[in-house]
Amino acid sequence: MTHPAYTVIGAASTRALRPMWMLEELGLPYEHTSTKPHAEAVTRHYPRGKVPVLLVGDQPITDSTAIIQYLADAHGAHTYAAGTLERARQDAMTHCLLDEFDAVLWAAARHSFILPEERRVAGVKESLKWEFERNQANFVKRMGEGPFVMGERFTVPDIILSHCLMWAKSAKFDITEPALEAYQARIRSRPALAAAIQRGKAAA
Repeated sequence: MTHPAYTVIGAASTRALRPMWMLEELGLPYEHTSTKPHAEAVTRHYPRGKVPVLLVGDQPITDSTAIIQYLADAHGAHTYAAGTLERARQDAMTHCLLDEFDAVLWAAARHSFILPEERRVAGVKESLKWEFERNQANFVKRMGEGPFVMGERFTVPDIILSHCLMWAKSAKFDITEPALEAYQARIRSRPALAAAIQRGKAAA
């Protein structure tokens, strides 16, 4: 079966790890261009300069969540079908993670080293850490007893949650929920994640 030519643009130390991981889960070949945000390899496809960008042939898709959901839909794996109640619940979990995990970590990064120094708010990181802990407690209540976010099936929000937990560790945000620590230990053992991380290191 012939698949489109995929290229992931962005260093694996960024959200570019998410589409790399999904492509590894799907067992699909892809090229990886390791580059920082705002590099010419990025801005030629996305003037805002954010990574990742996925090239499908010569057509760009931006935003890591849009990319991994596209890949899951296009290849019929790691997602529930559009128009089903299961997909609506999956999308709800995805948006919750983007609002309550990803956005909090991104705000901390912006006020730590991304925004111009005069635009950073001193002390905001402590407030964001408090918010992150509260959000963890609330999210665990929604996860249920299964090994994955959606229960027994690995889906798109698992990539987002696990990546956010890795990001949190590197940003010195505590994982305060034992259920999330146990979840992360399970997910970190997935061969596809290890393959994506190794490929990112090789390209760095």
